[in-house]
Amino acid sequence: MVSRKNVFISFSLAQQNIRARLFHTLLSVLGIVIGVAALVAILSLIDGMEKYAQEQITNTTDLKSIFARTEAYQQTDNIWVKKDSYAYLDYNRFKQLRASLPLPAQSSLRISQSHLVRLTGRTKPVGARINGIASPYPTRTNIAYGRYVTEADVAAASQVAFVNQNFARQMLGGQSPKALLGKTLTVADKTLTIVGVLEPQQPDPKIAEIFMPITLFSPAEIRESPPVFVAEADEVTAVPALKTHIEKWLKQQFRNQATDFKVDTNELRVQQAAQGFLVFRVVMGLIVGISVLVGGIGVMNVLLISVTERTVEIGVRKAMGAKKRDILYQFLAESITVSLFGSFLGLVLGMLATLVFIPIIKAVTNVPFQAAYTLNTFLIISVVAIVVGIVFGTYPALRAARLDPVEAMRRE
Repeated sequence: MVSRKNVFISFSLAQQNIRARLFHTLLSVLGIVIGVAALVAILSLIDGMEKYAQEQITNTTDLKSIFARTEAYQQTDNIWVKKDSYAYLDYNRFKQLRASLPLPAQSSLRISQSHLVRLTGRTKPVGARINGIASPYPTRTNIAYGRYVTEADVAAASQVAFVNQNFARQMLGGQSPKALLGKTLTVADKTLTIVGVLEPQQPDPKIAEIFMPITLFSPAEIRESPPVFVAEADEVTAVPALKTHIEKWLKQQFRNQATDFKVDTNELRVQQAAQGFLVFRVVMGLIVGISVLVGGIGVMNVLLISVTERTVEIGVRKAMGAKKRDILYQFLAESITVSLFGSFLGLVLGMLATLVFIPIIKAVTNVPFQAAYTLNTFLIISVVAIVVGIVFGTYPALRAARLDPVEAMRRE
């Protein structure tokens, strides 16, 4: 067993020897400094990229949402063709599924189609996406004027709708969107009264959208474009349980046709991004690791020279009772100390380098990107320093420990 006292003495002697040959040590650890600096810069930039990507995914998708879609198409002879029959959710089934949810969640049913829309009093039609919804519909956008389509509107199949800002802009130009309230519009064979206008959306969909009760769609229209069920959990932790429940409910209700449904969450996007960055991090780490390897060889070289220069010192210590393991621990401690010293310099240099790289990246990409310094990066650098010190210090330490004291002192 190695006592704490022996370890302390070994590291103390190592520090004394390093201070005595400081310039020599600095030159020897230059490889490690450069390698670790490159590793720190790469890991910090990758962590920053991952953080930026996760923020973008979180801002554009809701991680608390679960989607149940009808797979109306199947692949036959490498061609996607529409199935002759398939299961889908209508408004009545939606109400049953919503009532069965075991955890708090907002839910809705949505069908989307594209049509030309005419506003009463205007001859020019506008192309718009028509959304049939079962209220309340989970949305991050608030009403700017008027109101949403309500649950009562859906149940009664009221001929009302609310629209987004792009629809208002295309219909009214520079006029206030509030002027649309109470006006009527025609969609296919439906005449609807506008009861609300949404606030501007972020990100802007760039298209005109109209939202109306899903019960205004005929059974044939529902079958042609099967609706999507959306549930938004109150807590992210509830998403797996809700997803499992929805899958089980669909199997119980539709039995042999349950495979026509696909249940998804947005967690997959985050997981895929994390996996991609992990692969990138490992690949880049291995490439940059070559520089660290070269730095380790430099440490081994300086220790071998040190063994040669301190042959007499080793012989005297052995003659005075020092054991092989004492010499071994001393040189291993020196190797680890040198490696840690070089890694610390590399860490500082790498962090300074990222401060130079970030403004360049921002200027070229025009993206609000920042490097991220995580605990994992510091732990990796610490482990690398210790491993390099042990691996490349073992041979010089063994060589020093095996010196014969009589032959070592005779060289004087």
